[in-house]
Amino acid sequence: MDLTALLVFLIIGAIAGWLAGKIIKGGGFGLVGNMVVGILGAVVGGYLFRLVGIYNDGGLIGSIITATLGAVVLLYVIKLVKKV
Repeated sequence: MDLTALLVFLIIGAIAGWLAGKIIKGGGFGLVGNMVVGILGAVVGGYLFRLVGIYNDGGLIGSIITATLGAVVLLYVIKLVKKV
């Protein structure tokens, strides 16, 4: 992975974390925390999509959607764990 790809991955993760924080009310960790969750969510989303047989073609919008859904799932799980 070259530097440009890494920066794009981080930016997509940051956007996804911000969007997930807006979608999951009360489950966010602030702007920086949500960005970290978004970056981790990008990995989780990619894994979950591959599990169900959906493959991202590498497009920007598809990557943001995948990362956002992964971040939403991650925030939801974190919210459930924090309640216990």
